[in-house]
Amino acid sequence: MTHYDTLIRNARVMDGSGTEEFVADVGLSQGRIAHIGETAGGSTANRVFDAEGLILAPGFIDAHTHDDMEVIKRPAMLPKLGQGVTTVIVGNCGISAAPVRLSGDLPDPMNLLGPAEAFRYGRFADYRDAVEQAAPSVNVAALVGHTALRNNHLDRLDRSATQSEIRAMRAELAACLTDGAIGLSSGLAYASARAADIEEVRQLAEELALHGGLYATHLRDEFDGILDALDEAFAIGRHADSPVVVSHLKCAGAGNWGRSAEVLAHLEDASTRQPLGWDCYPYTASASTLDLGQVTDAYDILITWSEPHPHMACRTLADIAATWDLPLLETARHLQPAGAVYHCMNETDVQRILAHPLTMIGSDGLPEDPHPHPRLWGTFARVLGHYAQDIGLFSLEEAVRKMTSLPAGRFGLAQRGLIRTGHWADLVLFDPLSISDVASFADPLRPAAGIHAVWVNGTLAYRPGEACPNRAGRFLTRNPLERT
Repeated sequence: MTHYDTLIRNARVMDGSGTEEFVADVGLSQGRIAHIGETAGGSTANRVFDAEGLILAPGFIDAHTHDDMEVIKRPAMLPKLGQGVTTVIVGNCGISAAPVRLSGDLPDPMNLLGPAEAFRYGRFADYRDAVEQAAPSVNVAALVGHTALRNNHLDRLDRSATQSEIRAMRAELAACLTDGAIGLSSGLAYASARAADIEEVRQLAEELALHGGLYATHLRDEFDGILDALDEAFAIGRHADSPVVVSHLKCAGAGNWGRSAEVLAHLEDASTRQPLGWDCYPYTASASTLDLGQVTDAYDILITWSEPHPHMACRTLADIAATWDLPLLETARHLQPAGAVYHCMNETDVQRILAHPLTMIGSDGLPEDPHPHPRLWGTFARVLGHYAQDIGLFSLEEAVRKMTSLPAGRFGLAQRGLIRTGHWADLVLFDPLSISDVASFADPLRPAAGIHAVWVNGTLAYRPGEACPNRAGRFLTRNPLERT
């Protein structure tokens, strides 16, 4: 007689590989998947779930998050568990919780992660210790932010680093990689990193090959200059002999709409010569801090928070400008620092990028935003419900692959992303008939519908509407042999 900690019976298993579903019982023991297939009638378990009609998939891996502080401050991680996410990649866009040592004002956009007092982790090892002590409900893998390093070693951020500063940043990056960081991220579009030339980033990236790390980048330009920005990212990866991940791939700005086929062809060509991937979120609106360079009347810009004028939150920039009888740009200056949602993309481009077989899914959610973009709570359910089933952009099996085995391989997360005997038991059980994103721009703080249960490292982490008390998330390091 076989005994399991948990036995999930009669599940429609989508194993993460993209192949057709099959019906099986799945047994979990000691945090891992112990059995897949029929179970003998005498098998017992501490807890049995009847999954009749429900799909059992590997837990979803959010390839692009800003949950750096969230996994410590609110370790229940309900926004992620509520849509089936069991692993988050933090430290994106050049901003990370660690290593950060502030000597002045908190640079934009590091304020997306929290207030200055939240940055307590002067060493990456301090951050890892804090995550492990908080014991979040989800697994955490962390990148080191280029802007965070610049903050530590430059007296001002509107210039490129000197050779001595690059050496200091490189030494700190090496220490972070030794302590478990999975790579380096950059946010070269932001004012805090825009002055960094390619040579600064290339020299930092040399540490990646030495430690098996990867390079993830918020491109220098997601608008008209996107091809040149992609070439810069490719060159950095080739120089460092390291995989490249392009963050939240998009064709931003009305003048850029319709270029997704050209952009994807450029990426496909480069991917034949170097390890390359990218992520995307399933919405036509982005969100970040309010950037004067993105102020336009070509599409709506929603203000989500404003430090000097908090009462203007949840209104469009155009509406505020009309109220104040000011031009848009002057209005934006008065609102700063502030957060904004930019309705800057075209649906056809979003669909073409989402459908590409190399596209991973990343939410890019901002948990510190008081009125966040709905992608924080809805991304993965929206892909499974709206894009896979409502409009048939791809199969459910393919949607699951984009969220599981593809990012697990890209980020080198060993024994995750597939339902295989011996792999870690990160699992989500969902109803394909009711799975949907409920969060909206008007009401964004709502968990997805259709998620019945989530397990993280074999521990039940979520039942509908609530996180379970036992948290079993782990801090994950990178195994370069797992990369794809």
